[in-house]
Amino acid sequence: MSFSSKIKQELNKTSNLANKEIVKYELLGYLVSGNIDETTKNVIKFSTESDYNINRFSKLLANLNINHNIEMSGKNFVIKLKVKDMEGKIPYKENLNQIINESKEEYLRAIVRGIFLGSGSINNPENKYHLEIVLNDETYLEKVVELLKKLGVNVKKMVTKNKYSVYIKEGEEISKFLALIGANKAVMNFEDIRIQKEMRGKVNRLVNCEAANLNKTINASVEQIAAIRKLQQSGKFNKLDDNLKEIAMLRLENPDMSLVDLGKLLQQPVGKSGVNYRLKKIMEIANG
Repeated sequence: MSFSSKIKQELNKTSNLANKEIVKYELLGYLVSGNIDETTKNVIKFSTESDYNINRFSKLLANLNINHNIEMSGKNFVIKLKVKDMEGKIPYKENLNQIINESKEEYLRAIVRGIFLGSGSINNPENKYHLEIVLNDETYLEKVVELLKKLGVNVKKMVTKNKYSVYIKEGEEISKFLALIGANKAVMNFEDIRIQKEMRGKVNRLVNCEAANLNKTINASVEQIAAIRKLQQSGKFNKLDDNLKEIAMLRLENPDMSLVDLGKLLQQPVGKSGVNYRLKKIMEIANG
């Protein structure tokens, strides 16, 4: 089952149908969504492949005593109803601006839930963060953006040929959206995945950083050892003072050791900067 299907399954089980007002506003959200077909005069048709989705829509209609039938068209469930059967039972979607400005927050949340159930989808967050809702027409695009921003969720809009949608690509904003529509289990699941992804990202960055540091240490060590060998072959090694000889021998014996650890092995231990100074001095003498 897809991540979107799990969310819609959870929302289908949301037990808020006793509140008639919330039912009305959730239905309004469905009518704004992109799966509503009003091309046939005086008839509204809702089509979806999701049985959870069609069940929720049917429950809302039945709750308000709106006559409807569920049919099959290929793989799609289809509900058809007459416009006159809905008149006076839900707010007019043409008044969405006024509704956004004047309604209670719980009603606005219900609208958003209906819109998402109607034509929303979320990618599996294991792969990428992407939530998208397709709208019925361009008329409602700005209104839905305004609605979501009023509820604290930042979205972006997209207009292509015959497609009007809002979308979110930020994990935190998607999590806020899921909480907004009442998908609490989905929020927990989404956050678990998001935390795991962030931890994996941190581990990968740490590993890459450590690998880079190791490469840097090895490359420096190769140059240092080459300088020490050059001094030994030229006979200049024995002319070095004891501090330089000591660090030179430790480097030969420990080619992959960090400067910090080399410093700890000295008879009189010094820090990283002290070791670095001595090895640089050796290289200057070798290349002088």
